[in-house]
Amino acid sequence: MNKLILCCFAATLVVFHTAAQAPKPAAAPVKQETAADARKNTSPDLSFNPDAVVTTNHTVTIKGQKVAYKAIAGTLPVWDEDGKAIAGLFYTYYERTDAAKGGRPLVISFNGGPGSASVWMHIGYTGPVLLNIDDEGYPVQPYGYKENPYSILDVADIVYVDPVNTGYSRIVGKDVPKTKFFGVNADIKYLADWINTFVTRYDRWGSPKYLIGESYGTTRVSGLALELQQAHWMYLNGVILVSPTTLGIERGTATDAALRLPYFAATAWYHKKLAATFQQKELEAFLPEVEDFTMNQLLPALNKGSLLEEAAKRSIAEKMAAYSGLSQQVILQNNLDISANLFWKELLRNEGFTIGRLDSRYKGIDKRDGGERPDFNAELTAWLHAFTPPVNMYLRNELNYKTDYPYNVFGSVWPWDNNNDRTGENLRSAMSANPYLHLLVQSGYYDGACDYFNAKYNLWQMDPSGRLKDRIQWAGFRSGHMMYLRKEDLKTSTEQIRAFIRASIPSKAAKY
Repeated sequence: MNKLILCCFAATLVVFHTAAQAPKPAAAPVKQETAADARKNTSPDLSFNPDAVVTTNHTVTIKGQKVAYKAIAGTLPVWDEDGKAIAGLFYTYYERTDAAKGGRPLVISFNGGPGSASVWMHIGYTGPVLLNIDDEGYPVQPYGYKENPYSILDVADIVYVDPVNTGYSRIVGKDVPKTKFFGVNADIKYLADWINTFVTRYDRWGSPKYLIGESYGTTRVSGLALELQQAHWMYLNGVILVSPTTLGIERGTATDAALRLPYFAATAWYHKKLAATFQQKELEAFLPEVEDFTMNQLLPALNKGSLLEEAAKRSIAEKMAAYSGLSQQVILQNNLDISANLFWKELLRNEGFTIGRLDSRYKGIDKRDGGERPDFNAELTAWLHAFTPPVNMYLRNELNYKTDYPYNVFGSVWPWDNNNDRTGENLRSAMSANPYLHLLVQSGYYDGACDYFNAKYNLWQMDPSGRLKDRIQWAGFRSGHMMYLRKEDLKTSTEQIRAFIRASIPSKAAKY
């Protein structure tokens, strides 16, 4: 699994009119601009305003309860050290209006990439609307969206944030260096500053606060947990990691190779490529056996390299073949180290299909059956197919946010500086210093980019003493990277977030 995983996700927009002088942070008022105002102020040239919003009012029925809310879609500046706007981040903020704001929780949502917009969790998971897909998450037509009866808006207000160059977020001015935004630690720093501005502007300092990130967004929010504490004195109640990356935790070649096997086994089980002995078991009953073999036999064997005796090597390969659905010959040809790319190409090669990287339930068709990697990511193609039309329709037609800027589901953030990624350790440090801070991790068994067993490994390495385990939860789902696209998992995972939020709002002082 790569340290920099170009996966998922985000969504939003930008009103175009003549640019206004950006106010100083301390004096910035909330601008209430209507779509009519935006149209009236347009010029023939497309220009970017980093500080403008549109507000609309709505209702949604969640778990049988009618919830009234307002949606604020717009841009809020990123300030430099002199109080000058250097970028405008597009965000969509949902605030329940039939409940007192007071101590109501606030969830701040990021997707990943790192060059991805917030669209995925916005209209696929926690927000008040849900894109049209079938019950397993595949695209359907006509494109569109509907109420999300599983949204978490009943228990928390939510803001979906698009980092620079994603969604409708843009840099202000050509002279602003991209290094202020495009890197593990630069990303964390400017987003922490932006969160401070948002929380201040919308009077949310008194709210229990949560960060949720998906894919590279898990790297982002893990780093933000500590940055918010240390640089802004903002303490969180919870962090939710959906399909986490390696969080900067070093693996080593042998460990990296070994940890893939449980994911291979889950995928082979799904495609019915295993012997009846394994196939007749429930997935959750089968995987612990594979995990035990991985940690106690495969990992030591890979660490031995050429010191491993031939008979032992063949015994390990035989077991790997039984668990992965691949042939023993292919495993031996690759010295027990099967890359994810080869697995995606090999498992269904004889049937003429490849399988998806982010969700192995999806199948693709390559130009030729030969080769060592698929031609394309079958699942991502399907998701772009499903998400892009509805998010553009929803932001323009439902939230009344009009713009001629393209909505960047994926935007350019190159070159990205991935050096000094200590985000797993940052999260551990934040949890150690803040007794209120809880962690929830959600993984899909069929995710081959940010696989479930690596997510478990993160937790073991982050908390080697086990002293934090009473504040850490992990859950697996029978789907992929965006496990919430499967309707049954959407029901379960959103209910899990509700329970997590309720359980992490303390009734006693923060002390050990």
